[in-house]
Amino acid sequence: MKTVNIHEAKTHLSRLLTEVEQGEDVVIARAGKPVARLTAMTPVEKPRRRLGPLRGQFRIPDDFDTWAQDEIAAMFEGSERADRPETSAR
Repeated sequence: MKTVNIHEAKTHLSRLLTEVEQGEDVVIARAGKPVARLTAMTPVEKPRRRLGPLRGQFRIPDDFDTWAQDEIAAMFEGSERADRPETSAR
């Protein structure tokens, strides 16, 4: 829980309200003594992360990790593939 003095609360009220909206409670103090507390009106609910939101939308082939291995190796080695179409200079 964060504690601020009255001057800071007046100066930075918008920022403090943003913090309250994010679930932080803020205590306002006068001469070092707590006077009031800013707290959210409703409990802050963090959005739940969904696992697998695209489940069933597409199929991954069983051999997805084996295609084009020779092309990937050629790119790492800096060599060209023989079956790649050549571009002609004009």
